[in-house]
Amino acid sequence: MNITRENTDELNAVVTVNIAKDDYNEKVQKLLKDYRKTANIPGFRKGHVPMGLVQKQYGKAILVEEVNKLLQSSLQNYLTEEKLEVLGNPMPKNQADLNWDVEDFKFEFELGLSPKFDLDLNLKKEISAYKIVADDKMLENQVKTIQKQYGKIKSQEEVAEGVEITGSFVNEDAEVNKHSTLEVNKLSDAPKKAFLGKKEGDAVTVNTKDLFTEDADYFAHLGIKKEEAEEKNAEVTFKIEEINLREPAELNQELFDKLYGEDAVKSEDELKAKIKEEAEAQFEQQSDQQLLNDVTETLLEETKFDLPSEFLTRWIKQSGEKELTEEEAKAEYERSEKGLRYQLIEGKIVADNKLQITFEEIKTYAREMIKVQMAQYGQTEPEEKQLDDIAARILSNQDEVKRLSEQLMNKKLLDFFKEKVNTKTKEVSFDEFVKEVYN
Repeated sequence: MNITRENTDELNAVVTVNIAKDDYNEKVQKLLKDYRKTANIPGFRKGHVPMGLVQKQYGKAILVEEVNKLLQSSLQNYLTEEKLEVLGNPMPKNQADLNWDVEDFKFEFELGLSPKFDLDLNLKKEISAYKIVADDKMLENQVKTIQKQYGKIKSQEEVAEGVEITGSFVNEDAEVNKHSTLEVNKLSDAPKKAFLGKKEGDAVTVNTKDLFTEDADYFAHLGIKKEEAEEKNAEVTFKIEEINLREPAELNQELFDKLYGEDAVKSEDELKAKIKEEAEAQFEQQSDQQLLNDVTETLLEETKFDLPSEFLTRWIKQSGEKELTEEEAKAEYERSEKGLRYQLIEGKIVADNKLQITFEEIKTYAREMIKVQMAQYGQTEPEEKQLDDIAARILSNQDEVKRLSEQLMNKKLLDFFKEKVNTKTKEVSFDEFVKEVYN
């Protein structure tokens, strides 16, 4: 067998595999003899079928199967030995009219080669490392929310300022059917006036446009985003099922103990400090994710390299269960190009900086996650055997292993970027963070 490669350019190559009769004949003849021993052909005793008949009936199929097996294993070994980094899979070339009646075979495969590129972590674009703080407004709102959550509910005869109403917003044509409990003060002025004075059993019809004062309430109480509610401007009917007034709980030791355990918090100031600590710990996860996203996007913008786009488009066209049209293949390539580029960038970062993940690291990471989850349910000191048993069950699931691997890799990359990429710390409130990042 002889395998050669000709690079047509830096991103494309053709591999030629020449397979001679001596490469496959011994295996084919052995299989034919085995078939002869077991073949069940009318008119002949088992094991006494003439070899010529076995050859005629099974020879071509066995030859094709064995040559293809040899071809695939040899090609894969060649790519491994030559350390060729390919994109997609080798694509057969000029094999539509392959003649299986000859003794020697020639196969050609097109390859899309992974590009070589330099990676500069001294990014031109300034990256903000957000430090999200829980400001006084957020703390006050959270305290009020807690007071409402633990307060007493009193039934009311009619809708008035400050009450909660329970019912469903319905409009079948607009595909709105959402059961909800909402504070009447979250409604805009006009719809709120329509509800004031109404009683249980009454139905109120309002427009979805300008229904709420806060954007998030559209999805929470209608099941659609504000933009969709504005565009549809549908009339929705709300039948009032309940009218309640929440009397806020007092900020006393009884409430503090319910929230954090006996004497862990002893004043409103300590409550706010605890809320601030917990909120900012959650905000850190969001700011970390945003940093990872921003560095990723900037690396994509600033790291320039070509891809074997024509090869990949043709490979996409042919590689699915159903062959795509040229237009479909081009569209699919355009959708996947950005992801492919980042895979190559990430792969280079991982390889150049030895960030590869080992199974032992995944196991340790899984154990730490289990300990955190168990602590949430009061099990602060689980036994080592218990941790190992739970981790073993999790790691026996390949989907879980993949999920944990992705999380661990993101953590490694985040730590790497924090160390290597120049960032500027920017302190913001949560509202400022949302406005700056998502608007």
